[in-house]
Amino acid sequence: MIAKVLTDISLDREFDYLIPAGGDYRVGSAVKVPFGRSVRSGYIVSICKNSSYDHAKLREISGIDTSRAAIPENLIALGKWISEYYCASQEHAMRTLLPAAVRSGKLKERTCKLYSAADRSAAEKYIIEHSRDARLAKRIKVLQLVMRKGEAVKAEYSGDIDFSAGAFDALVKEGLISCREQPLNSDMLAGVEPVPDAPLKPTVDQQKALTMVDDMLAGTASSHVLLLYGTTNSGKTEVYLQAIAKTIALGKSAIVLVPEISLTPQTVRRFRARFGNNLSVLHSRLTDRERFDEWNRINAGKVQIAIGARSALFAPFRDLGLIVVDEEHDSSYKQSESPRYLARDVAVMRGKLDNASVILGSATPSAESLYNAAAGKFLLCRMAAQVADKPAPLIRIIDRRLDPPPEPGVSNLLSPFLINAVHERIERAEQTILFLNRRGYARALCCPQCGYEARCPECSVNYNYTYSRSREVLSCHLCGNIIPAPANCPQCGSPEIRYLGSGTEKLESIVHGIFPDARIGRMDSDLMRSSTDYEVVLDKFSRGKLDILVGTQMIAKGLHFPGVTLVGVINADQGLSMPDFRAQERTFQMLTQVAGRAGRGERRGEVIFQTSKDSEVLQFASTLDFDGFAKFDAEFREMLNYPPYSRLIAIIFKGENEKTVADYAAAFAAELEVYKHDRIRITPPAPAPIEKIRNQYRYLMTVRGNGLKTIREAIRILALHRIPPAGVSVAVDVDAQDLM
Repeated sequence: MIAKVLTDISLDREFDYLIPAGGDYRVGSAVKVPFGRSVRSGYIVSICKNSSYDHAKLREISGIDTSRAAIPENLIALGKWISEYYCASQEHAMRTLLPAAVRSGKLKERTCKLYSAADRSAAEKYIIEHSRDARLAKRIKVLQLVMRKGEAVKAEYSGDIDFSAGAFDALVKEGLISCREQPLNSDMLAGVEPVPDAPLKPTVDQQKALTMVDDMLAGTASSHVLLLYGTTNSGKTEVYLQAIAKTIALGKSAIVLVPEISLTPQTVRRFRARFGNNLSVLHSRLTDRERFDEWNRINAGKVQIAIGARSALFAPFRDLGLIVVDEEHDSSYKQSESPRYLARDVAVMRGKLDNASVILGSATPSAESLYNAAAGKFLLCRMAAQVADKPAPLIRIIDRRLDPPPEPGVSNLLSPFLINAVHERIERAEQTILFLNRRGYARALCCPQCGYEARCPECSVNYNYTYSRSREVLSCHLCGNIIPAPANCPQCGSPEIRYLGSGTEKLESIVHGIFPDARIGRMDSDLMRSSTDYEVVLDKFSRGKLDILVGTQMIAKGLHFPGVTLVGVINADQGLSMPDFRAQERTFQMLTQVAGRAGRGERRGEVIFQTSKDSEVLQFASTLDFDGFAKFDAEFREMLNYPPYSRLIAIIFKGENEKTVADYAAAFAAELEVYKHDRIRITPPAPAPIEKIRNQYRYLMTVRGNGLKTIREAIRILALHRIPPAGVSVAVDVDAQDLM
């Protein structure tokens, strides 16, 4: 038999090897193979009877690589699809399937040693025969202790008054005490007992959704994918919980994807209340050891539910029955590095390959998912009513152009109307969320004397430095470059430098000044460095120990705080200025999501959008009219033939020499002309909207249309197998989510 092996060298090709007799070799096995004069690690991706090469010249696999975990066979097929569809090398796709901590082979599963009496009759005989020998008195006491306590780790014996370490070790050597190893309990959630939670009686909408899930699980539905389009607070999570319970009852497993790590702690608490410790948590903030342990718990079949962000999609279940993608529209489901996969779409494909059902949930579904539902590719369930018939929040648009001029020296970041609304909530012991989707204190530093503007020398965007007052640094939000914040103008020495724009750090400072007695918290990526940081702030807010929570998009989605009755959105029109065809959709989705944080308790919520421009998007958002917005946005996209009415591939060329990059991009585009047809539009390479990042000039070309399979295959070959000029790199983004 022939094994096709993918090695750990990124060559985007498989190599044929003979399978030795007697070994347990199967698809997904980690192996060692001779490669030139060296021995490399690799994975078997397929097994066949014949090879296109001379069998006499094929070499044998050296053996199983015991330092690395095997990849479940069902994931191998998914990896191949990711490689082909997203124009990524096979090796990159396979690496995505395993966490680096598992893939490296450096970490081992932790074990503990359990001791017990090797043979009770032999132990009793030893005690009787030597009961009068004073020299063995300690050994006899230890042996009696082990027989009395039964199997345990050594530490459990050592705390006993009769214990003697020397006598214990001697008995082990004599074979009277036996030792065996077992995997150490590595459950991160162990020791914290959840408060049990019983399933709720489904509403009419929820029951309709669950009936459709039953049909999918039974294999009688017309599609394995359900788009659960449920308004905020309509009870989508309860549908997820009961659908998972049905899946587990069938003896199968489930994966739950959430878009933000900030959602993970609260999601885990709700799921543990329903399913106890029968779940594992996977996300990017875990340590290598935690990620290794969680992956192995899943791989060993110790849990049936995996919850986490994008990477949890590759949890090694062999009996997968259900995948839930919460907030399916969220852009964070898109991987930014090769392979640039979209977790929502990969979830649909994994469901197909594993014969599993998929639920895509959102209050503001993506245009692509709505299109697929309208075309009959997905089932659609609309959940329009809020749980307990709660009224939708009252949403007001405050036009800042109509505000009175601010007093000298007083910030006008918050409108008088919003300030009064916050005061009212504080007086009523209710909570407020203030949302500003920009971190830091200010977004630019300039000098009014000489006109100097602080710019990152490695990037091309104006005002790309973010000022952090707490750390007194300027950081580039594109390349991450950090420099000390100057006290005087670096160009003319004037002390009159000014910081322009506002971020959450500045907003928090202003709120402290306006509401000095309020308890205020902040959540943004500058402060939230670990999952513990999230939990601390969210726990304080949920317990009513904070009056006001200031934050970026990480507080806009999926969080449930019944005490919040007011949400203020600063610069609600901010996202509309982005030069991207998805800007309207993202702005509407963000506003709807953050508005949904208000009024989840007994009192009706109020939402205030602060803006300085007229916008149809804000008008739709102010009435939570998603259907109206979706139609408005669809007309614009259909007219320009943008997704979902076409497919989109973005190709970025990067390098330090602009002319070399431009020339290679033009040559690349010229080779694709032969694949062009009347349903494809190729936009010639041109400087990208963000022309330079990290001293790398960037040129963008796009391929848009339908029937892209052949040209996508050509792009993959050109990008992976054509060697570009020195210093030039090519990145292919299939189903690109932005064009920046």
